[in-house]
Amino acid sequence: MSFARCLASGATRRASRASYLRRPDLASCTALPARVERGRFSFRGETCYTGAVAKLYFRYGTMDSAKTLNLLAVAHNYRKQGKRCALMKPRLDVRFGEAAIRSRSGLEAEADFLVGPEDDLPMEELSNLDCVLVDEAQFLSEKNIEALRELTIVHGVPVICYGLRTDFQARLFVGSKRLLELADAIEEVKVTCYFCGKKAIFNLRMVDGHGVFEGPQVVLGADEKYVPVCAAHYREQVLAAR
Repeated sequence: MSFARCLASGATRRASRASYLRRPDLASCTALPARVERGRFSFRGETCYTGAVAKLYFRYGTMDSAKTLNLLAVAHNYRKQGKRCALMKPRLDVRFGEAAIRSRSGLEAEADFLVGPEDDLPMEELSNLDCVLVDEAQFLSEKNIEALRELTIVHGVPVICYGLRTDFQARLFVGSKRLLELADAIEEVKVTCYFCGKKAIFNLRMVDGHGVFEGPQVVLGADEKYVPVCAAHYREQVLAAR
């Protein structure tokens, strides 16, 4: 390959990566992935599938980035078009009620499916849907995520997961890690830092106005407050806590 072609190839890859990492606009955030009808046949005792594979999406963001609001908007659009859409959430998340999915804007809906870390997903029911939307996906187990991946591949049902990428210690959640490994599309939902106008990428746990970095990964219904912060202000809070 010539030097010029190498440069052109590199520029194409960089442009592709920039497009991949760019925040989706509102239209793409609420776009409705289509169900994929897949053929199947048996070969040497194994079930084989033909046709395209539906996608697994991971839309992540920090606290207060309107992830749940986006999920509810997508659900509304599906149902407005007469399509079958189900809402799913981890059984662990009982902040607003056992089955409630609530945005900080005040919008709320009931989850159709509650999932525990060792639960088997009801594939027969899910396979008849046009889309599955998952709230607080960071709390799902590897088993849950792998089952959702299977749903897209075998049954052609697109799955859109919304959740945090990392915890207050900047460590990946189990569900988020598996989604980053398996998802077809990874999209960032952005919000600005609590302290300044820069993009927030970390979740800061605060108690009495100060950042804290010790304690269990998941604390629901406690007095702690979580705010989205940029890298500089996260570092500032880490140094202040030492």
